[in-house]
Amino acid sequence: MKQPLLISTIVASIAIVIAAHFLGSSLKNRNQSSSISVTGLGTKDFISDLIVWSGYFSKKSMGLKEAYAELEQDRQKIKDYLLSKGFSEKDIVFSSVYIDKQYDYYDTEGGGSRKVFSGYQLDQTVTIESKNVQKVENLSRQITELINSGVELSSRAPAYYYTKLSDLKIQMIADATKDARKRAEEIAINAGSKLGKLKKANLGVFQITAQNSSDEDYSWGGTFNTSSKNKTANITIRLDYEVK
Repeated sequence: MKQPLLISTIVASIAIVIAAHFLGSSLKNRNQSSSISVTGLGTKDFISDLIVWSGYFSKKSMGLKEAYAELEQDRQKIKDYLLSKGFSEKDIVFSSVYIDKQYDYYDTEGGGSRKVFSGYQLDQTVTIESKNVQKVENLSRQITELINSGVELSSRAPAYYYTKLSDLKIQMIADATKDARKRAEEIAINAGSKLGKLKKANLGVFQITAQNSSDEDYSWGGTFNTSSKNKTANITIRLDYEVK
């Protein structure tokens, strides 16, 4: 009789311990606060304050020395033209000369091919970087006037940048954070709860697109538009709050 009684006592004790464990876990989970996740948006329209324009020109001749001399003549004409438009020498940057030894290819009677030297082509790029955006824009539209001087210069579309982007990002992060907290507070109030402490924050990537653009896609790595002077910047932030 003693042995069955002892076994029953042990089993009952274990059952009490297990029940106490589950009851304690239940009360602990019950007292834990829940959480909510919200996403805030910071957005800002701005106008570019830095412009970069470039154009390229080339010359081709059977002799390298002759090709370089002709390229030098065009380079001087381009420089004089830019100076006449009010740009200083420090604004004008010429790249190094790229030399391409070119050939023409002909089929032979035996089914092969042979190459014949056709001359040296020399290419060079001229670039202007300035904070006088309007002045460079005007230049990009007028540069074809150089054709009258016998210079064949191909003008590229200007690229637009913003020199105060770091300050803009800080302000946008602050705006996105305020927006996210406001959303979290509204959710908590409507649920009859109170917003607790911030548990986690995740910052999204910056997206810079043309203003009022509907055909530019956002990118996971961030978009940086350089073709438009008027831009819109966006940033998102995800915040996780405790709710009591």
